[in-house]
Amino acid sequence: MEGMPYSPAIEGTGAKATIQRVGGYLAGMIMPNIGAFIAWGLITALFIPTGWIPSAKFAALVGPMILYLLPILIGYTGGRMVHGQRGAVAGAIGTMGVVVGTDIPMFLGAMIVGPLTAFLVKLFDKQFRDKIKAGFEMLVDNFSLGIISGAMAVLGVWVIGPAVRHVTGWLGTGVEKLVSNHAIPLASIIVEPAKVLFLNNAINHGVLGPLGVQEALDKGKSIMFMIETNPGPGLGILLAYWFFGPRALRPTVPAAIIIQFLGGIHEIYFPYVLMKPRLILAAIAGGMSGVAIFSVTKVGLVATPSPGSIFAYLAETPKGNYFGVLLGVAVSAGVSLAVASALLGFGRTAEDVADLEAAREQSAANKQASKLTPAGASPAVEVI
Repeated sequence: MEGMPYSPAIEGTGAKATIQRVGGYLAGMIMPNIGAFIAWGLITALFIPTGWIPSAKFAALVGPMILYLLPILIGYTGGRMVHGQRGAVAGAIGTMGVVVGTDIPMFLGAMIVGPLTAFLVKLFDKQFRDKIKAGFEMLVDNFSLGIISGAMAVLGVWVIGPAVRHVTGWLGTGVEKLVSNHAIPLASIIVEPAKVLFLNNAINHGVLGPLGVQEALDKGKSIMFMIETNPGPGLGILLAYWFFGPRALRPTVPAAIIIQFLGGIHEIYFPYVLMKPRLILAAIAGGMSGVAIFSVTKVGLVATPSPGSIFAYLAETPKGNYFGVLLGVAVSAGVSLAVASALLGFGRTAEDVADLEAAREQSAANKQASKLTPAGASPAVEVI
């Protein structure tokens, strides 16, 4: 696709090159919007009822931002990568359909529908650009964009929303079966990928929460409250990014750590995993190790920690359980840090160096091209 960032470091047609290209496209959609994620995280950590400065007036920003603003920004950015400003507008409109089609944050849908809608507009433009009579260009451009993106929005409401609800139900059923078969650590194999796709609230409040409430009524505590809310795996991944991630991204990590570990807003680290999808293995390893420690030490919480910060964890910990709880959080953070650091090559692999150098070269080329791009053309998007 024209306008997509190109890196010589991911040249080729093999499976590895394909995965790297997909990761590069995801990074191109996520990285320009990291600031928006941080803004949402700060507002959430401060103003929700269990936040630092509870305020119903300001907390009203939280829902619309994560349900509408952030997915639409991602769809807009993905569309712009494919077809410039026309693609950006088309991507935002198409994304609106998947946002309305479900009641969960539709980040994955935005990453699919935004670029796809822009690509369809681009195909139309290529096919009919030279066939439009003089004087009708603006009319055709506006109507073609409106019709194609509007149709994709309708398709998003009709098809993708129900599909995501089905996937959410399937994930919940899978977690419930693992728990009922006493294979609790294995639940992280489903829970951690589901979290990164922003299905964490559906899994936690729809499946684990009700199970935990029932167990807490009988035993006074439950490990179910700890499977999804453990802040350890996210902390480990963010620390790995801080130590070994792309240099241009490292300055954003300390604020994300504060929001995630202290503020309890886990969603802040999900984009970092989406930029390098292989890091989901680190999240799974950290989650499984933490749950295993919780299980061995026979600890639990009295209620769901909301938000899932270390302070909320300690506040919901019954007397005599602090050692096991803190040990589980620490082990999960350490394991995810070790695995994520290895997956990032400890910041020294030739692949990472090549990717960084290629990104710098592409950035310089984009800046030079922007000076030479004719009016109306769509310059390539710079991806670090």
